[in-house]
Amino acid sequence: MTFELLSVGTELLLGSIVNTNAQYLSRRLSELGFNVYYTTVVGDNPERLKAALEIAAKRADAVITTGGLGPTGDDLTKETIAEYCGLKCVMDENSKRRIIERFSRGNMYMPESNFKQAEMPEGCIILQNDNGTAPGAIVETENCKFIMLPGPPLEMKPMFDEQVIPYLENFSDGVIRSRSIRVFGLGESAVDEKLRDLMDNSTNPTVAPYAKTGQVELRITAKADTVDKAKAMLVPMQEKIEKILGDRVYGTGIDNSMENVVVGILRERGLKATCAESCTGGLIAEKITRIPGSSECFDCGYVTYSNVQKADMLGVDCDTLKKYGAVSEQTALEMSRGARARSGADIAVSATGIAGPGGGTAEKPIGLVYISICSKNTHRAFKLKLNGSRENIRERASLHALDLIRRCALGLELKI
Repeated sequence: MTFELLSVGTELLLGSIVNTNAQYLSRRLSELGFNVYYTTVVGDNPERLKAALEIAAKRADAVITTGGLGPTGDDLTKETIAEYCGLKCVMDENSKRRIIERFSRGNMYMPESNFKQAEMPEGCIILQNDNGTAPGAIVETENCKFIMLPGPPLEMKPMFDEQVIPYLENFSDGVIRSRSIRVFGLGESAVDEKLRDLMDNSTNPTVAPYAKTGQVELRITAKADTVDKAKAMLVPMQEKIEKILGDRVYGTGIDNSMENVVVGILRERGLKATCAESCTGGLIAEKITRIPGSSECFDCGYVTYSNVQKADMLGVDCDTLKKYGAVSEQTALEMSRGARARSGADIAVSATGIAGPGGGTAEKPIGLVYISICSKNTHRAFKLKLNGSRENIRERASLHALDLIRRCALGLELKI
């Protein structure tokens, strides 16, 4: 079964918002074993939308639209698809009731225009929206299926996962399950080199790498007659990958981020961590504290951007700063030691470097970063030479710092 994704909204064409819906749906459909051959973006214009639908319906078995289901006059996805399929839109009383109840619960004024969202194509499958007012719909025709989803990701994702996936599983000739393995400290080409024979000689399950900023995600996908069989097929492949890549594998699962893993390890072991940040400007602390429950393992962090604050807040020796500079192994070591001493944490990391786009020299170029870790049993610093934009350098430096916390807490070899 082939799919085309049709994202509706002039704001997408103008670049006002990023089209994360297409990324999410492509990934989820791939995990289910379906092929997405095309993605299209079209503005809030009925003629152009109709033209896009005509093209999509000719080259895909199913078209998934996102956006254009709202209450305003330029929300025309549902009406345009109904017209294309020769259907009328009629009021669905259950959807109308749910819209009224949602506004009532929030003590909000409800414009009459919201009832437009409850007008659905005749004979369609209605997808209830538990996170917003716009229901979705599935219209089945002889040659193509049209699946209409709301644009806001917080509404689209649960509707797709909870209602569309069970519908689509009826059209799969088997059960497909996937598992993600997250890798840090090896680039995509290095991972590919280490796993090439395994990937070339594996047809079910398959292994596919996906590069992310500073890390690699591997997706294992298995197809079988039942869910249990498909899940069972994933296990030996995961074990083979972990044996090859070793402790560069830090977690499994799409949503199992480095910070999530680190917080989980610290909580499990009853450890506390802190951070002293210069070039990362609080990004390490932000990553840790975005995880629920991080208060159990993180009391405070230090953002010391200037030399004065490095000395005042962390106790970095002024002579060290004068002799070696803020961006140096010596300063990084003193930053981590000072942060651990002042916070009372079990593990402290520090980051100091030149993130750019200015400030680099021949001796200390943009992308030079020193990361230090300090614990009861170790006190070391590592030199990084990172490339890319300012945001990329800060992100990768933060991930390296978190990975050192992970390694230290687990008693693994400390390495970059």
